[in-house]
Amino acid sequence: MAQEPEPASLLPRPLLVVALGLTALLVVGVAAAGLVLGGRDDAADPSAVRTGPVALVPVPAPKAGSAECAALLGALPAQLLSGGVTLPRRELAAPAPAGALAWGDERHEPVVLRCGLDRPGDLTPTSQLRIISDVQWLEVSDGGSATWYVVDRPVYVALTVPSDAGTGPLQDVSTTIRDTLAKGPVDTKG
Repeated sequence: MAQEPEPASLLPRPLLVVALGLTALLVVGVAAAGLVLGGRDDAADPSAVRTGPVALVPVPAPKAGSAECAALLGALPAQLLSGGVTLPRRELAAPAPAGALAWGDERHEPVVLRCGLDRPGDLTPTSQLRIISDVQWLEVSDGGSATWYVVDRPVYVALTVPSDAGTGPLQDVSTTIRDTLAKGPVDTKG
């Protein structure tokens, strides 16, 4: 009885072993790099500690150096109450944008105030405004936070508040704005 010949391999056995070995090493290397380099996602982990100054991107704020912004920044409290937690004022990373302040602790996203901004583009004649402590605000939500714009004072002020911050920061800042900046008309036409 004749034996059938073995089918011929397309790759020589030593080359096949090397290719499989390199593939296995590549998979192990990628997994190890992912564990070492990609294992920290501070945004997904609410208990992650954030340290150091708060870095803010610059935004157009043509009136940030105005007397009104200087008066407001000087009058704002050193800490805000947010959901039962006291948020101290945070240092801003250099170069810090003019007219900006931040409050927060290392475990939460900061509450950020910017003064002297351009008129918000979302402000229209039909915008829903909210009055807090005699200050008119326009809310613009963006996922995990909301930015509130003061629209009835001589300068536009924005307060960006994380969704879990509660209403304390908005109330504290409203009171300071009411007591510091003169009330004026709302410009819905730009």
